[in-house]
Amino acid sequence: MRHFGRIALTLIFGFAASASLAASADDFKAAYAKAEAAEKQAVQMKTSWTTTVAAMKDAKKAADAGKFDDAVKLAQEAEALANASMAQAKDEQAHWQDAVIH
Repeated sequence: MRHFGRIALTLIFGFAASASLAASADDFKAAYAKAEAAEKQAVQMKTSWTTTVAAMKDAKKAADAGKFDDAVKLAQEAEALANASMAQAKDEQAHWQDAVIH
């Protein structure tokens, strides 16, 4: 029971701490730079998705409006989309023969 109590307190204080921390312009810049790097790599691999570009534009708009929490989330989403596009391409390259009728 004590163990559960410690876990509960840790979660409560963890959520409270994360809720009180608002994203800053620097947080956005860091998240956007990671998204840009991943998208650049996806473009080089010719696997870029249009949804990634849209998410990056939305992140930039949110940052320009001063909504850094939203901007960071959108930049992280764009990074995840770029990484997913590369992962999909690698998976398809490795398994395309499974789709061919023999």
